[in-house]
Amino acid sequence: MDIVPSIFKDYDVRGKVGTELNAETAKRIGMAFASFLPQQGAVAVGRDMRADSGELAGALIQGLRDMGRDVVDIGEVTSDMIYFAVGKLEMAGGAMVTASHNPGEFNGIKLCREEARPVGLSSGLDKVRDAAIANQFTPATSAGSLKTQDVREDWITHVLGFIEPGKLTPLRLGVDAGNGMAGAIFPFLEKHVPWQITELYFELDGTFPNHEANPMKFETLTDLIAQIKEKGLDGGVAFDGDGDRAFLLDETGTVLPGSVMAAMLGEYFLDKFPGSPITYDARVSHTVPDIIAAKGGTGIRTRVGHSNIKQAMREADASFGCEASGHFYFRDNWYADSGLIAAVIGLYVATLSGKKLSQLRQQYTTYASIPETNFKVDDKDAVIQRIADAFKDSPQDRLDGITVTLPDGWLNVRPSNTESVIRLNAESDTQSQLDQLVAKVTSLIAGAAA
Repeated sequence: MDIVPSIFKDYDVRGKVGTELNAETAKRIGMAFASFLPQQGAVAVGRDMRADSGELAGALIQGLRDMGRDVVDIGEVTSDMIYFAVGKLEMAGGAMVTASHNPGEFNGIKLCREEARPVGLSSGLDKVRDAAIANQFTPATSAGSLKTQDVREDWITHVLGFIEPGKLTPLRLGVDAGNGMAGAIFPFLEKHVPWQITELYFELDGTFPNHEANPMKFETLTDLIAQIKEKGLDGGVAFDGDGDRAFLLDETGTVLPGSVMAAMLGEYFLDKFPGSPITYDARVSHTVPDIIAAKGGTGIRTRVGHSNIKQAMREADASFGCEASGHFYFRDNWYADSGLIAAVIGLYVATLSGKKLSQLRQQYTTYASIPETNFKVDDKDAVIQRIADAFKDSPQDRLDGITVTLPDGWLNVRPSNTESVIRLNAESDTQSQLDQLVAKVTSLIAGAAA
């Protein structure tokens, strides 16, 4: 069948299996990716636990080999382990077959080049797309080789290298893998840490029978919260489907939002690397730049999106980067994101502080804020212009959508690249000020006059 161009998203390939993504499409993407990669050398391929991931990975591998690329198959892994394999083994690139937290009828492919550099529409995925659609390949005279390699223990050693494991103290934790890939990898960590783990949904199942593996939706955490409360645990960790994102929960069952984790980890890296640059996206709480400034670091604000964060980190040699969505990036992880590294450091910070996770959550929550809120609109540009006009006397910037800075808070409204949706983030000194600000902006989005 013809390739559906819309499966090529900003940062990866994503589509419904059968109607939009099948083995033939995966093979052609593999052939195109093999031709696109700027460096010679082998390619790492991994996959998640979805029922069709094995078939798609096999087809992708065949496409790579047909073009003469040697392939190292690292099996069922979390997405951050592909970045690790490419960086650690000095490979030409990597491909991960996964649709992350999307429902079971979807699948996809995440691509990276040497040193785990991202491949998105603005950094090469457009070329892969066009070549795959054209399907005009000249296969190599001899096929590339294929070998398998288990990187799980090496990955855990790498993760623990971000802390001093000997300083960890016993904790009782609930861990919800959401039937995703973290369920296969987290047990390898358990052997090296003094934590008593209550495992939830570690069984690999790409149909996600218990709940959507998306900890950004706090309603998916009901069972983990119940376990924390019933067993009196010290906290919890919830992973997304491909394991590259993790959220911590405190001993009350309350989630530590992405901005709280960003502030905690940002301070940790500034203590470890004094004065180093830290990157953060346009949505994070102002607690983050406040802490960066107080610790003598250099804050670099970026557009939302992992390619923007990674590029800014590389340019500035930043030790750490963060997004409000719970993606955290590490210079010593080839500037790539990892849910497991973030969770381990977060729990380590709690250990060093001697505080409960709830105390840390409160310590790093210095403003009243709303979670990112979506609004369906017909004309995204018109909405942004209404907001610009309504706040014309306040400082504004257009780094990502529009951000307005107010004496007692700020707001950011940015358009979705793929949907008729506007996304609102807002923060104020007090809850009453926040309520007034959100009400005003909501009215503007709906089309009311300022």
